[in-house]
Amino acid sequence: MSLTPAPVALLFDLDGTLVDTAPDLAGAANALRARHDLPPLPYEPLRREVSEGAGALVTLALRREATHPDFDAAREQLLSLYGEAVAVSSALFEGLREVLDHYRDARRPWGIVTNKPRRFAVALLEALQIEADVLLCADDMAVKKPDPAPLLEAARQLSVAPGRCWYIGDHRRDVEAARAAGMTAIAVRYGYLREGDDPGRWGADRVVETPTALAALLLQKNG
Repeated sequence: MSLTPAPVALLFDLDGTLVDTAPDLAGAANALRARHDLPPLPYEPLRREVSEGAGALVTLALRREATHPDFDAAREQLLSLYGEAVAVSSALFEGLREVLDHYRDARRPWGIVTNKPRRFAVALLEALQIEADVLLCADDMAVKKPDPAPLLEAARQLSVAPGRCWYIGDHRRDVEAARAAGMTAIAVRYGYLREGDDPGRWGADRVVETPTALAALLLQKNG
């Protein structure tokens, strides 16, 4: 599918799209298991749960559903462990540093809209020396993705019409939010997909297979 016009502004989801945070989140989940005298889980099952949030990681790590009386305490423990090691092994996906450098040098706006809490997002971005023009996090507004309001607020802060923004994400809610906001929706297949997830069925304007393919697309579209 042809993507026209070229974006004036780029907006990224964070975890699994812009930054590979799964190693540190998986590490926190296994640290939680260690606190409960349980052996570590393999990496891949944990990676697949990252986009579903801390609660999903607690459920996988401890086999506790949200109705368990100790669920909230375990979730807070997981978040505390993650906060102690938020950027030990996390890194920008391959090729995307070049995209961000290009936008900075060309003085073109870009930002991040994430369901990650601000305290973790800011610590992560500072550690990786990533400076977005706008950052909207889960606790910045009364609603979060798939509601389009955070995307629309990011576009407002960048002074760019929503229709001239591309939003890039690795979850169905990212595509739903982008479509509802009137933005071009780019889904990435390299992110944190659960078994059976098919980005090709989410209604995105384009599905990109790899980080390097995404970087090539964005650089091609922006000269």
